[in-house]
Amino acid sequence: MPLQKSWRDLDRDAVAAAPDRPGVYELGDGSGTVLAVDHGVLRDELKSALAYGDGDCVRWTEAHTLERAAELAAEHRDRLE
Repeated sequence: MPLQKSWRDLDRDAVAAAPDRPGVYELGDGSGTVLAVDHGVLRDELKSALAYGDGDCVRWTEAHTLERAAELAAEHRDRLE
């Protein structure tokens, strides 16, 4: 089950809009297919994803702690399989 958010282009504007808080994010290709699910401090993670060209689009949701973000990401990955 994908995150219930709209895709955004993975660009500098998306990175700037990302909160400096823990969360779960999906990276997608140009057609919106999920390529990866991960977690961490969202702005930092998306900055790296943009620099390495890890995807064309992104969507995310915040979590209260990094530990909770890790749990949510693991659950999310399990549902995608």
